[in-house]
Amino acid sequence: MAVYQSDGKKLLHVEYDTVIEVGDEVDGMRVLSTDARNAEECAVFLLEPNGMVTCYVFDEIYIVGKSDSFDTLLDAVNAWNGGEI
Repeated sequence: MAVYQSDGKKLLHVEYDTVIEVGDEVDGMRVLSTDARNAEECAVFLLEPNGMVTCYVFDEIYIVGKSDSFDTLLDAVNAWNGGEI
């Protein structure tokens, strides 16, 4: 399990080829799932302390999108797959 921190724009103190995996922690939230839409963008679904789900979209180590407060992981994944994030 790896622990990552961001400054809201990119992951801090990591290499460019870093791969976030299920079970890791980003900004104090546990990674529930990941998915790649293409070679550049990767969605990371995170469990917030209040039980809601947040999605960060990464391009390498840069956060290019963020959407939070989904009720369930399924809601967040459907938003990602539907192009809403």
